[in-house]
Amino acid sequence: MGLYKNLLGAHKPLQFVKVLTWTFLILILGTNLMLSVFLSKHAERVLLEKQKEFGLLLAENLSHQIFTRFTLPTIIGFGQISLRSPEQFTRLDQVVRTTIHSFHVQEVRIYDPDLRVTYCTDPNLVLRTGLAGEGVKRALNHEEASFELFSKESDFAALFRLEMRPGTVVMRGFTPLRMERNFGPGAKNPIMGILEFSQDITDDYMAVVNFERLVYSSSLITSMVLFWLLIGILRRVDKISAERQAEKEKLMAELHQQEKLAGMGRMVSGVAHEIRNPLGIIQSSAELVLKKAKADNHPHTRIIEAIYDESRRLSRTVNDFLDYARPRQPRKDEVDLCRILEQACVFLERECEDHGIRMTRACPEGTVVLGDRDLLYRAVYNVLGNAMQAMPQGGTIHVEVTPPAPAEGGEGPPLLTLDVRDSGPGFDEKNLDKLKDPFFSTKDTGTGLGLAIVTSIVESHGGAVTLTNHPEGGAVVRLSLPAPEKTAAIEPKQTA
Repeated sequence: MGLYKNLLGAHKPLQFVKVLTWTFLILILGTNLMLSVFLSKHAERVLLEKQKEFGLLLAENLSHQIFTRFTLPTIIGFGQISLRSPEQFTRLDQVVRTTIHSFHVQEVRIYDPDLRVTYCTDPNLVLRTGLAGEGVKRALNHEEASFELFSKESDFAALFRLEMRPGTVVMRGFTPLRMERNFGPGAKNPIMGILEFSQDITDDYMAVVNFERLVYSSSLITSMVLFWLLIGILRRVDKISAERQAEKEKLMAELHQQEKLAGMGRMVSGVAHEIRNPLGIIQSSAELVLKKAKADNHPHTRIIEAIYDESRRLSRTVNDFLDYARPRQPRKDEVDLCRILEQACVFLERECEDHGIRMTRACPEGTVVLGDRDLLYRAVYNVLGNAMQAMPQGGTIHVEVTPPAPAEGGEGPPLLTLDVRDSGPGFDEKNLDKLKDPFFSTKDTGTGLGLAIVTSIVESHGGAVTLTNHPEGGAVVRLSLPAPEKTAAIEPKQTA
């Protein structure tokens, strides 16, 4: 049995499940994080593509407006274009500003083929050189549009910003500024210059950041919900496993007890035939000799009386062994428990008076249990006898019967309880789990079968025995016994 418990304690079947749960958490978090990053980057790419398409449309519209509303009228009216002329510059500036109005365009520049700023919405930059970047050069050399994104906040820092100032995220576009005139099949329209514009896309970028926050928070919440579901399942499995482990240990203990009981039964049944008959002859003979010795006032009367008393004690010990080793199947009659309790108290009344013990009882009239009258009487008698032996200097024993309550789990007949409380020293907490074991006794002259027999009788009736200590002192033995389905609950009647 000890080896079996050690094996159970050494084996931890749920350790792998715990490791698997934490592995699942890491996988869930990692997968959701990767998916969140993918969705966020995809949303950012979609935003940039849309902004690039919008920027191309804006550049084409701006180029068209400049050519139709400024270039052609200026050549017709002035013969040539010279932005150094305040009138021409003002007309171009008016065309540009009316075109980019409400499009969140911060700045527009036009570079000539020499990479000099010929026009800018900021007049301070006009005619300056050295301001052209790689985008302007690429548009001039390769005659293709390009875009660049500039942000004053990093992608990570942007996740923690509730708002961004206008101009935080800017997209710059670089496109050739062509003349809208056909110079023959396959010929490209000549480039008048390079158009550079800076567009504020902070609001659109914030929309993407908010979407990223939603994705990340949803991913985190989903991961934690899944993790706590796994933890809940694990705890449930752990609880069920612990319950099954306890059931296995209980079954093993019962099996061990049954094996010990069977072995003891075989031994006692063999010994009983050899001891009981001779012991009966010795006891009856000693009783006859004792009566004759007392009548004749024989000097060895005390020795004969000791022989008679010891033979009676030995006979009771043999009967205890037989009762425990070979318990009989109880009857299922309706028995008046108060009547059994009254008979036991009456039988022990004289002994209680000799030891200064006061016994009170509270039992509802007509309390009925299902069981064997003789076996229940023996169980109640043994419990009361143990309570008396716990108070050699006197004390109080209180017996109380509680009306039936539904069985645990709702299965089986209702159970009523019979509590026997004494005012003695109580049970030793260290030995509380062993007191119902056979042959375990804290008394020098005890056989250790008293509570074992009581437990065997009560459990054979479908009940249970509970041993506890009362908070105010003394031991409490509770017998839970099955009652008929329809039993009226009557107020307890105090009897001394």
